[in-house]
Amino acid sequence: QVQPVESGGGLVQAGGSLRLSCVASEIMFSIMGWYRQAPGKQRELVARITSGGTTNYADSVEGRFTVSKDKAKNTVYLQMDSLKPEDTAVYYCNTYPILHYPWGQGTQVTVSS
Repeated sequence: QVQPVESGGGLVQAGGSLRLSCVASEIMFSIMGWYRQAPGKQRELVARITSGGTTNYADSVEGRFTVSKDKAKNTVYLQMDSLKPEDTAVYYCNTYPILHYPWGQGTQVTVSS
């Protein structure tokens, strides 16, 4: 499987917003998840979306992040609002719960206080 390609990260002040994109094959048939890994911490799942569009979020991002997808573009998005310094991490996408793809390069999100 070709690894997903994530983009859209950057440096933003606390309270700001970013929109991440992930291009991957077969998003129509899989539960797609957005994961993140902060320095010195384990990678964690922050949001997921089913093939039917049902979403689920980690408590730490509930109400601030929104996951969506565009089947025609094989793209999954993560809209991140009200960003906090603790959201600083490299963000990745992959299937859930079984990882079908090798991890991509990810996209760095840095939130300054």
